[in-house]
Amino acid sequence: MRTLTKGNPLKLVFFFTIPLLIGNLFQQLYSFMDALIVGRTIGKDALAAVGATSSINFLIIGFAQGLTAGLSVLTAQAYGARDERGVRKSFGTSVWISAAIALVLTIVAVAMTRPMLVLMQTPPAILEDSIAFVRVIFYGIFASMAFNLLSNMMRALGDSRTPLIFLIIATVINIILEFTFILGFHMGVAGAGWATVTAQVISALLCWWYIKRRIPLLNIHKEDLIIDWAAIKHHVVVGMPMGFSMSIIAIGSIILQVMLNTLGTDAVAAYTAAGRIDQIATLPASSFGVTMATYAAQNLGAREYGRIRRGVHQTLLLNVGISAVFGALIIVFSKPLVNLFLGPNQPAVTALAQTYFHFNASMYWLLAILFTMRNLLQGLGHTLVPTVAGLFELMMRAFAGIILVSHLGFTGAAMANPLAWAGSVFVLVNMYIRTMRKIRQKEDAQAAQLAGGQDERTPV
Repeated sequence: MRTLTKGNPLKLVFFFTIPLLIGNLFQQLYSFMDALIVGRTIGKDALAAVGATSSINFLIIGFAQGLTAGLSVLTAQAYGARDERGVRKSFGTSVWISAAIALVLTIVAVAMTRPMLVLMQTPPAILEDSIAFVRVIFYGIFASMAFNLLSNMMRALGDSRTPLIFLIIATVINIILEFTFILGFHMGVAGAGWATVTAQVISALLCWWYIKRRIPLLNIHKEDLIIDWAAIKHHVVVGMPMGFSMSIIAIGSIILQVMLNTLGTDAVAAYTAAGRIDQIATLPASSFGVTMATYAAQNLGAREYGRIRRGVHQTLLLNVGISAVFGALIIVFSKPLVNLFLGPNQPAVTALAQTYFHFNASMYWLLAILFTMRNLLQGLGHTLVPTVAGLFELMMRAFAGIILVSHLGFTGAAMANPLAWAGSVFVLVNMYIRTMRKIRQKEDAQAAQLAGGQDERTPV
């Protein structure tokens, strides 16, 4: 395990982020390989079918990811405060919450798959394939929830390397199974779904095995699993808003997807291919953001206020610079990247995807600001502001989907993400500035030895 409360902040953040970045890359390879293998082995309509489910997939799976990330914030704070009993209690409480939420999500998502896709005006030519693919993914919500919870708990204790190893193993299995199920067993797009779920089950089991053998601090006992309603309430208050903020963003994506579906299969396929590349290109920004949540939580627990301030300023500069470089590279190499999915024989789809990148990749630096600020605030215990920021993202995507797509077509859809990022940053910047002032005040008070007796592990 690694503490982020001692040593050079930027160096710690950077080296903690590297395995996290690689791990997120392999996690994104699940959806990337789904699109790549389906598009190349089955065809354009199958690729569009997978892409048409992205927004409702994110609505459900994104909630699970946000929830478990929120739960791990409290675990990281307990670890930073050297409260071993609190770490185990937090983990046990998180297990109960995650299991209950996974059950509810599975029942609701599976039942609503067809109605949701019909409501979203999914093109008839790809509707059945879309249902077949995403319904399998929803059957695997328990596996996704388990892996995200266990990996987030390990990261809360400073271990970002082990989840990476298990993700690499699972991704290799996923690729092998996709070719086996699609080409060998002729299972169509459903085969891609079953390959992904199987790989997630394996990665979750590997995480659990490793925790039992190598992380005594997370070996929970019966007393740690005793239902404590006060602890559950505390974790829900922190975790649920982070889950809801992800779902709010997804609702905006659903609105956009509805309007995108009206533009035809080429538009859906282009948005799918470009979106998969987009997800990978923005991984540095999101990975530094996730690190910042753990960094802030641990240092808040340790009352290292000066380290929080220095760490976030340095990370902001690094994240923005790296994201700007990645954006420029994506714009330059956009055509060959898109052709990975469908080959060079779909010029109309490729041209649409290039339009997407001109708007999105040029604004990656803004997304870097968003991820860094949002995760910092979440790590410090602020949950309302990121949720409000998510609402602004929803409104901007809805505006793009309803108004801009109607008037500008695919160009309007390509403008949706940058507008959403700008809306979210507009909300986050104000709270970020206020929070940094409070942290500086606490740092000064601590230096003057005037903070005695005050519980400073509350949100700042």
